[in-house]
Amino acid sequence: MIDFYEIIGLFAAIITTAAFLPQVFKTYKTKDTSGLSLSMYISFLFGVVLWLIYGIHLRSLPMILANSVTIISTLFLVAMKLKYR
Repeated sequence: MIDFYEIIGLFAAIITTAAFLPQVFKTYKTKDTSGLSLSMYISFLFGVVLWLIYGIHLRSLPMILANSVTIISTLFLVAMKLKYR
């Protein structure tokens, strides 16, 4: 059974991950990456991978789901940045 704090974590994961997705969709649609910082997204990616490892260690479903989606989204933005320099 999921406890109260896991529910809070799940909502936090949904909100923060959803907040990131408009940038992904906008970049995909416009192919404009001039406003994206490659070094920021690479360091962000590294941090999110560490959060995922931590979430796996804690067996926290919200952390695992949110960070997995964020890793995929960030990899997409990094690839777009490299492709459309």
